[in-house]
Amino acid sequence: MVEVSVVIPVYNSEGCVAELNRQIREALRGLSYEVILVNDQSADGSWEAIKRECAEDRRVIGVNLRKNAGQDNAVLCGLRLARGAYAVVMDDDLQHSPFDIPALYGHCRERDLDVCYARFARKCQAVWKNIGSWLNGKLAETVIGKPKEIYLSPFKVLRRDIVKELVVYTGPFAYVDGLIFGVTRNVGQLDIQHRARYCGKGNYGLVRSTLVFLRLATGFSVWPLRFSSCVGLACSLGGFVLALFYLVQYVVLEHHVEGWITLVILTLVLGGTQLFAIGVLGEYLGRLYLSVGGRPQATVKEVWGGGER
Repeated sequence: MVEVSVVIPVYNSEGCVAELNRQIREALRGLSYEVILVNDQSADGSWEAIKRECAEDRRVIGVNLRKNAGQDNAVLCGLRLARGAYAVVMDDDLQHSPFDIPALYGHCRERDLDVCYARFARKCQAVWKNIGSWLNGKLAETVIGKPKEIYLSPFKVLRRDIVKELVVYTGPFAYVDGLIFGVTRNVGQLDIQHRARYCGKGNYGLVRSTLVFLRLATGFSVWPLRFSSCVGLACSLGGFVLALFYLVQYVVLEHHVEGWITLVILTLVLGGTQLFAIGVLGEYLGRLYLSVGGRPQATVKEVWGGGER
């Protein structure tokens, strides 16, 4: 067993891999560690770059996935190979600096935490991503019971006991932070600096960020179903009150109401509510169908490096 396993999902980051490993080597000098680079079917030369690092450094293990599995599934794939007493999960673009790993690792050990997240006072990313992170955090407070003060950073340190619990999950819709809070509440965080991307451009656009949001919303709670039920109940009560109002106007005040505008409004409101509820149910049923059908999280094509492994 080594002290620290650094698990990094790699996607279209050919230009970052060599510098990333160089910085890890400098930052973890004196520690027993391993680096597990999981290539999530990159469209560039990331896998070739990973193989070069494996050939030059026995502490580097390269995992090549057969098809794109998504960041969280790639992380779980790497965690299954991790041997460290602690595991570090971080991004591949050097916005998470390897030189902050010792501080996170030390904080986790000193406070006897199960998980230690990195918290960024200022993030070097687009404004809409900051807004999305805030919304995701607020949703996580309701869905998975995340404490308000904790920021769900992709840069974190986990004890081996927690890693062993996480990798038991085999469903196709993994969300690592959701799994963490399903296992433990002994979490903390440490303020560190968020840095500019070393090269290239980010891979998380609006669509992929929305999919992560939906995975959190529907993967760990029935809250969306309850929300749609409450919306349906509110619409029903509103329709009942409106029906009484028009009945009173018609019978008591003898005032005949032109109803076509009301009918259009009610049709739009109720129709939209029904479609929303059906969409939520469809999301749950689709996930259940794929999970029961045995869709794998990820399939490994080849593993390089790691000495005798």
